[in-house]
Amino acid sequence: MKVLSDILSAIAVLEIIGDTEVSLSGLTLDSREVKPNYLFAATRGAATDGHRYIAKAIEQGAGVIVCEDLPTDTSNATYVVVENSANALGYLASEYYDNPSSNLQLVGVTGTNGKTSIATMLYQCFMNLGHKCGLLSTIKYSIGGEDYKSTHTTPNSVRINELLAEMVNAGCMYAFMEVSSHALHQGRTAGLAFNGAIFSNITHDHLDYHTDFKEYLYTKKRLFDGLSSDAFAITNKDDRNGKVMVQNTKASVYTYSLKSVSDFKTKIIESDFDGMLLSIRNSEVWLRLVGKFNAYNVLAVYSTAFLLGKEHLDIVTALSAINSVDGRFQHIKEAGITAIVDYAHTPDALQNVVDTINAIRTTNEQLITVVGCGGDRDTEKRPVMARIACEASTRVILTSDNPRSEDPNQIIKEMMVGVEPQHFKKVLQISNREEAIKTAISLSNAGDVILVAGKGHETYQEINGVKYPFDDKEIITKNLKLIKE
Repeated sequence: MKVLSDILSAIAVLEIIGDTEVSLSGLTLDSREVKPNYLFAATRGAATDGHRYIAKAIEQGAGVIVCEDLPTDTSNATYVVVENSANALGYLASEYYDNPSSNLQLVGVTGTNGKTSIATMLYQCFMNLGHKCGLLSTIKYSIGGEDYKSTHTTPNSVRINELLAEMVNAGCMYAFMEVSSHALHQGRTAGLAFNGAIFSNITHDHLDYHTDFKEYLYTKKRLFDGLSSDAFAITNKDDRNGKVMVQNTKASVYTYSLKSVSDFKTKIIESDFDGMLLSIRNSEVWLRLVGKFNAYNVLAVYSTAFLLGKEHLDIVTALSAINSVDGRFQHIKEAGITAIVDYAHTPDALQNVVDTINAIRTTNEQLITVVGCGGDRDTEKRPVMARIACEASTRVILTSDNPRSEDPNQIIKEMMVGVEPQHFKKVLQISNREEAIKTAISLSNAGDVILVAGKGHETYQEINGVKYPFDDKEIITKNLKLIKE
């Protein structure tokens, strides 16, 4: 058990009231998790202010309060006043868990699309190379082959350091993690020592949280701004904001691309629904992955592995054994019909997926797209998503995604604003997602392609604060088998 004075040197303190030799049994920013002798950090969030829960934290046994503003009563606990509680907690958590990120080769992945795929492929690649490693992703947390349920794309700073410490204790050498814009904005990665960072791309997303695109862009950029001169920064040169990401970084900068001259480049030689053949540095490698977007993801993985000292032939061999990431362009074939499940929930991601499908299919097959938009999220992308689906598909069914507190029919109405009159006849509006999927299957014939977009790996649908069991893959598989029977 550590005492407060053991970890205070990690942060800049404005004021201390009370004893710094108090013992600590844990750290948290959630007053509901406080136990005796805990440190409670009162952080300011988008929905609530942790300073409102200081009294509750003390009632539950908190011995230390980290805050930005002192309450009237400062008895019954030690108070540490700092400029930013969220950032301070990150550094304190790192110190509390013996700075686990410094004992790993830690690589962060940020961008709008591709974070989960790149982080997961890195984990698979390095496991295939024979290294024990860890993963923090939207889909799951993994430690040396053991999987745990994920709660956030990037967990809070205490949980991150707890997981990284478990990776160190398990003998992991490498760790790969998604770094979301929310996490960077909220200081969840403060205090972490990244050996490298990857930028995938940036497009319209999360403008319900960020004030505008520029703020979203520069929030992502913080990951690269914080890298040391010993680290590497890998950026997608084909993305127009790739240079912006690394313009102030101290790290060594490397680029990857499919179109531009860059440090790492690949070319798609062949592609179908079962995989693609890539050429990477004069070596051809067949991958069980599909699409130009995945070629970018694979190249980001290759670049990272190469910069971490792995041999070219070992890397391409490891890449050839990678499996598709759950809910990312996963295809199900039954009765001559190909159904594709993808997490595409942004305009750019949806465009990438439909472009990939249309590059493979011929004009003889239908592409039937089932798509919705999440409730309580960025509303500006709703008409754009519908327009993209209509322009690229034979038939389109607009449905619900995770409506959350919103009326799914109203969301669909807002999506319809983006549908041009010439496409009205190809669009159906079915708010019940299961019925929408069933209808898509009933409209399809052998050879057709069905795209079910938006939820991907998720196994629930959130409606009015309740998460109901729902898995696109299960619904598709069940109804495709009914056709065969």
